[in-house]
Amino acid sequence: MRVPHQVRGSPLSINMTPMIDVVFQLIIFFLVSSHLSKQEAQLPLPLPVAASGEKEGDETSPRVTINVRADGQLSLAGKPLAAAELPRRLQAKLAEAGTGLEVRIRSDRTVAYRHVEPILLACARAGIWNVAFAVYRPEDVR
Repeated sequence: MRVPHQVRGSPLSINMTPMIDVVFQLIIFFLVSSHLSKQEAQLPLPLPVAASGEKEGDETSPRVTINVRADGQLSLAGKPLAAAELPRRLQAKLAEAGTGLEVRIRSDRTVAYRHVEPILLACARAGIWNVAFAVYRPEDVR
C-alpha cells in the first residue's frame, strides 16, 4: 500500500466555532448571575440608621444576604424562606462556600428583634461568625 506524502486539499485546522459559543454562553451566565445577586441586595427596605459602622467594601469573600421584611417574612436569594428552614440552608451554603462565609442581614427598621434572633442563632449553630447588619449612616438618610 502506498502512503501519500501530502494530504490533498486544505490543511487540517481546528474548528473554533464551538469554543466561541461556549465562551459567549459563560459570559452571559456570569453577567446574569451577578445582576441577580446585586438585585437581591437592592430590595427596597427602609434599613435602620447607625452612627457607627464600616462602609461596604468590594470583598471577594462569599456572602449570603438575608432580608427581613416589616411583617417578619424572611427571604434568601429573593425567595421566601421559613425560619425553620434557615439552619439547613445556611449549612448548605457554608458547605458550598467553605470557611469565611459572610451573612448580611438586611432588615426593615421597624422589625422586632424576635424576627432577627432566629437568624443569629442559626448562624451561630452553623459556625458562621461573620455576621453583619446592613444599615444607613445618618448623613445618607433622606
